[in-house]
Amino acid sequence: MASIKKRGNSYCVIYNCLDENGRRRQKWESYATKAEAQKRKKEIEYKSALGPLVVPTCTTLKELLDEYVSLYGKDKWALSTFDRNCNLLNNYVIPMIGKAKLTEINTRYLENYYQKLLKTRAVPNKAPVKRDSEFVGSSTIRDIHKLLRSCFEQAVKWEMMERNPAIYATVPKYKPKKRDIWTADILLRATDLCDDPNLSLAMNLAFAASLRIGELTALTWDCVEISPEAIENGSASVYINKELQRVSKEAIQQLEGKDVILTFPSESPLCTTVRVLKTPKTESSVRLVYIPRSVAEMLVRHKEQQDQMKELLGDSYNDYNLVLTTPFGMPLGGAAIRHKFNQLIKENDLPKVVFHSLRHTSVTYKLKLNGGDIKAVQGDSGHAQVNMVTDVYSHIIDEDRKKNAALFEDAFYGRQNLDPQLNDRPGTPTNTLTVPEGVDADALAKVLANPEMLALLTSMAKSMQK
Repeated sequence: MASIKKRGNSYCVIYNCLDENGRRRQKWESYATKAEAQKRKKEIEYKSALGPLVVPTCTTLKELLDEYVSLYGKDKWALSTFDRNCNLLNNYVIPMIGKAKLTEINTRYLENYYQKLLKTRAVPNKAPVKRDSEFVGSSTIRDIHKLLRSCFEQAVKWEMMERNPAIYATVPKYKPKKRDIWTADILLRATDLCDDPNLSLAMNLAFAASLRIGELTALTWDCVEISPEAIENGSASVYINKELQRVSKEAIQQLEGKDVILTFPSESPLCTTVRVLKTPKTESSVRLVYIPRSVAEMLVRHKEQQDQMKELLGDSYNDYNLVLTTPFGMPLGGAAIRHKFNQLIKENDLPKVVFHSLRHTSVTYKLKLNGGDIKAVQGDSGHAQVNMVTDVYSHIIDEDRKKNAALFEDAFYGRQNLDPQLNDRPGTPTNTLTVPEGVDADALAKVLANPEMLALLTSMAKSMQK
């Protein structure tokens, strides 16, 4: 059994285990919060029930990393994270510094290692993705640093190291690339030009529902509400509760199928990866998103065409209840959608963006349309925290703040409107707009005040006149 004792500002988990010589000894592990300590206590008690606890002993970094992946990674990491982290360790850490003794590793050692990485040729991608440079980039080094810092933190808790050498290590500066997004006019033009039913639906769902591509390709009909009643009363929706990912068969085996809902048949016995439906990485990713009437009607037509294909193919159709599929019902992977999307851009000379940018376009316009209601947008996008929305889309909020400053300049310092209610007084001439009955005048005013949304509506009106 394990116990918890508070010591200063930390919480210690105390338990008995066997050392490398089989002798019984007491171990103390320190944690910053009581919740962490309680979680560790449960882990220890669970492992004790399976057999005697043995203190891991490591002298080299590789030995420590093996213990770290086995004891920590398999418990904490999701499938894709397990794959990514193991690739980083096997490609860049173990071959270069795996033989280093733990006693040799300090902050200076790690900083020298990071500088050597900048001059190391990157391991070629399995997927046909073009790299910005042939050498290891600062983004990859930052990921390696986070991984090592976590590993050394566990080593300190396991009393293998006295301190974490990665805490104060300087990492090569990383500057995230700014990705462009489409404006309303370009997005409408692209959807008009698209003649691929799957791609057209994917683009509209990504934009209207702020979906990630893995959420989009994992969508099943039981999570789609497009009944006539729902469409009529404005409650048509999609429920996001899973993701489609391609992961290695080894990761599934190592993690014993953790988080996997369904594994699709492998394309070939020689293929080392397989597509799976899995639970989302975070709880906030599970969400209900209401969709516009037009997108709901697209889904209705898509369902009718899919049902016709099922009837035509009979037993040859693989029915997994997926919304986006190949002609024979197999999952339509993210790579296939990205390829078709890039072809659409190239063939029609559209501004080059990545498919994920449609999600950014979606969040951008939702922020603009609803007057900057960040919490409502967060509910649609599935970001774990509000500050993730504000960090990524701060330029939208900054634009609104600039408008506030301009309004203050004109109204107060320009003495044009010292009393905001002045224009509502009887006898004051105003420009009026007749609003049709049943339309929310305040909402309409917000839309028309936004130049991007005005452009969107104008473009839609022009297309309807053709």
